[in-house]
Amino acid sequence: MDKDTLEQLRYPIGTYQIPANITQEHLDEWIAVLENLPRRLETMVIPLSDKQLETPYRPEGWTVRQLIHHISDSHHHSYIRFKWALTEDNPVIKPYFEKEWSKLFDAQSAPIQMSLDHLKAVHAKLVYLLKGLSNEDLQRKFIHPEGNEETTLAENIGRYAWHGSHHFAHIENLIKREGW
Repeated sequence: MDKDTLEQLRYPIGTYQIPANITQEHLDEWIAVLENLPRRLETMVIPLSDKQLETPYRPEGWTVRQLIHHISDSHHHSYIRFKWALTEDNPVIKPYFEKEWSKLFDAQSAPIQMSLDHLKAVHAKLVYLLKGLSNEDLQRKFIHPEGNEETTLAENIGRYAWHGSHHFAHIENLIKREGW
């Protein structure tokens, strides 16, 4: 497989690009993406067989099962990061080793319904929180220790809307390629 094809499989919707000026329209769109992701994801993956769930979305990539568990784990972390930034001044967040988490037995074998249900609950809480943030709240920041990168909450809303859509596209494209 050539490098361009692999890159397209890896980033089917491109990489996350922070708009120069985040507008209310951006925020409304991103929050809607987050609000609808759990239902859209569940509708797409519930019909899949165990064999299909064990299929990697690309060569040397995670399986569909691992992706579903990863989305749930990642968005759980995101929710906590929002809370830290709202209650502490520029907190340094704790990263997690997502590649290592994907190797754990639960990410490789647990029923996907557990993570789908978890994602529904996390997103319900997250969306409720996000819809109530003020413009001042949206400018609060946290720091990622890798590179000491500061992220505003407005940017983070976009990042996680992109993240969910990114992995949704991985699964959707696999389903289309395989004709499932």
